[in-house]
Amino acid sequence: MSSVAVAIFLVTYALVSARRIGHLGLDRPAAALLGAVACVAFGVLSPAAAVDAVDGHTLLLLFGVMGMGAFLVLDDFFAVLETRLSPLARTPRRLLGVIVWGAGLLSAFITNDAVCLLGAPLVVRLIQRNAMPAVPFLLALATGANTGSVATLVGNPQNMLCGQLGGLEYLEYLVIAAPVAIMGLAINHAVLLLVYRGALREVRSRERARPPARLTGRHGVTLGVMIATAVIYTLGGSLAWTAAGGFVFLMLVHRRDASAVWRHVDWSLLLFFAGLFVVTEGLRRSGATEWLFAALPVHTSGGVVGTLTTAGVFLVGSNVVSNVPFILIVQDRLMTLDDPAAAWTTLAVVSTFAGNLTLLGSAANVIVAEAGRELGGFGFWQHLRVGLPVALLTTAMGALWLALVL
Repeated sequence: MSSVAVAIFLVTYALVSARRIGHLGLDRPAAALLGAVACVAFGVLSPAAAVDAVDGHTLLLLFGVMGMGAFLVLDDFFAVLETRLSPLARTPRRLLGVIVWGAGLLSAFITNDAVCLLGAPLVVRLIQRNAMPAVPFLLALATGANTGSVATLVGNPQNMLCGQLGGLEYLEYLVIAAPVAIMGLAINHAVLLLVYRGALREVRSRERARPPARLTGRHGVTLGVMIATAVIYTLGGSLAWTAAGGFVFLMLVHRRDASAVWRHVDWSLLLFFAGLFVVTEGLRRSGATEWLFAALPVHTSGGVVGTLTTAGVFLVGSNVVSNVPFILIVQDRLMTLDDPAAAWTTLAVVSTFAGNLTLLGSAANVIVAEAGRELGGFGFWQHLRVGLPVALLTTAMGALWLALVL
């Protein structure tokens, strides 16, 4: 086992978990890049292996979705939607519910990352205009999108990966996972209401109601393309290339100056994930993950206790090396089990709920945290206060449900 690789991973994880690293002049993307460079500099990975570790499909997906979202921003779509949601901000508890359930249901069809990329600016504006506390509503968006995305095989990248590697059928998975998503969102909503019950009671919007604005034809075209990409995802199209194709189509149709679009693509976010891919690949090659997970029980028998045990392993693993790399680590072992489909379904559900455990557990969390920086955002421990109970409760509920239906 390479102690250097483990040390680089731990230091990188600590740096990117910090809310600010002002004395070093680093932010999260810079910290991830530092870890990636360290992997090459100390010989954990060769330069070629480091480049190969970067998941181009994930980066292309993020790029395509951000590109499509840029057209909504440029055409003030969120300003229009804001006028329609502003009345709800006068009752903050109701707005919190709309964000949790709206993000959750949408993420099942257009991915959790996409919902957060497109919804974060709207939530930020609502918070600013109504002088509301930022953290409860930002966390409602991030955790709600993660939780709801469990419902389908296109709800998030890890579900797509489980579906492809495990040969899962879209409809069969939907029948099993949709009830899990509904119960999970109810748990998610309840935890947020409990944790922030005092803060939500104290909020009283001071903004006067504004008449709702109308959607334009340009909005309709952009939304139509995004819906079309969601349909193609459902039919089995490539998630990454479909998103990129939708972005290119909108560039051709809208005929905007491309330089205006590039300003709304978060390049630092792409750098952040590229760096993390390299660091986690270094950890995997060190042998640390094989040593850890070889000693832990993963099986599809054993009833409720066996399913809960396996779910616990998946929950920990998905947060140690992040969900997508963890899926790649355990895929060979799952193929040897008596019921691989049940194991892949359990992995899809648990790796999704695991995304809520820590700030770094899901891309959606980082997207919302970065989008809310001007409001103070939320740090590792603020996220953990909500994410830990949500992840543990939804995972336990999901495991019990799967033990009954699989």
